[in-house]
Amino acid sequence: MGSFSPIHWILIILVIVLLFGGGRVSGLMGDVAKGIKSFKKGMADDEDDKPAAKPAQPVQRIEQTGQTVEHKAEVHDEPKHG
Repeated sequence: MGSFSPIHWILIILVIVLLFGGGRVSGLMGDVAKGIKSFKKGMADDEDDKPAAKPAQPVQRIEQTGQTVEHKAEVHDEPKHG
């Protein structure tokens, strides 16, 4: 009872074609296809235009009491007074 059978879908499509006309429906489908192609092309162009990834920060090794500890070096800009 929750879904339509193939006969229901055929009747729905037939009513849509009768209401809007075959030319209008095919034109609409063509516009949808052009939109999808344009979207895919835009996504491909965005991937090409991506800047290179930032280089990784250097890792410093600090030995304390026989254990090796790794952490990322933090780069801080000194505030300029003047």
